[in-house]
Amino acid sequence: MIIKKKNTWFKMLFEWRGSVLPQLLPRLLLLLLFSFSVVYFKPYLIAYNLHINPAIFTLFGIALAIFLGFRNSVSYDRFWEGRKLWGALLNDTRSLARQSITLINDPDYDAKRQDFINLLTAFVYSLKHQLRETNPDQDLNRLLPKQLVEQLKDVQYKPIIILRELGIWVKNAKAENKIDSITQLAFEDNLNKLSDIVGGCERIASTPIPYTYSVLLHRTVYIYCFLLSFGFLETMGWITPFIIVFIAYTFVALEAIADELENPFGLQPNDLALDAMSQMIENTLLELNGQKVTSIPKTSNYCIT
Repeated sequence: MIIKKKNTWFKMLFEWRGSVLPQLLPRLLLLLLFSFSVVYFKPYLIAYNLHINPAIFTLFGIALAIFLGFRNSVSYDRFWEGRKLWGALLNDTRSLARQSITLINDPDYDAKRQDFINLLTAFVYSLKHQLRETNPDQDLNRLLPKQLVEQLKDVQYKPIIILRELGIWVKNAKAENKIDSITQLAFEDNLNKLSDIVGGCERIASTPIPYTYSVLLHRTVYIYCFLLSFGFLETMGWITPFIIVFIAYTFVALEAIADELENPFGLQPNDLALDAMSQMIENTLLELNGQKVTSIPKTSNYCIT
């Protein structure tokens, strides 16, 4: 996720880091060269009537802008829903940690309470790794007992198995008469919320925007941009390539941003900072349990993962 303070209106015009322009530059340069070629061969193109009425591009451009707006809205909805799910994850893990501390007043239960908080933290990290398809071994090894880590090695849905262990912890606390039935239900309610969060994240990650729709919009944007040169051929002269590139930048950039936001759990610059959020959740659970917070090294980079 890009974390930067906004510059003045003038500096924002030349902003480079955090913009999609660097990845679009080769495509825009190709379009610029193509437009220059069209203008250079203008006499021949006009002689063979290879120019297009610009009014067609006006009507088609409005329709294309509407479709791109819809595409961006859908992608941002997925991004924002993912952020709300991880915000709920923070709240629910805090609630469970607080319940384990305040509803069990036995000092001899401190070690088991620490196991519960470690399970909560491991649940968060395992969900992050599942969504990003990365290796969770390093985080699981430092948070969980070796026996449980071994059980999780060949498991596909690790957060759900850890959720089961959290449920077993609550069941054992009830069996040892550390909590009553009403308190157990309070724990179970928050555990069910964690299950809903996992399901919501999996739904976003496993259900992309239909591929045929993305292909259609992608083709339409680029064909429109390359044909624009023939529409402005007779009216703008040598300024045509620069106008074409500016228009293309708007359309192509919107498409590129929508592609990044479509899967909010990835590692692209505009995706959610799951590493930072996982660390924040771990720190708040440690503080609730009266432990020292893990320091997060400061970085001068404008993008956090």
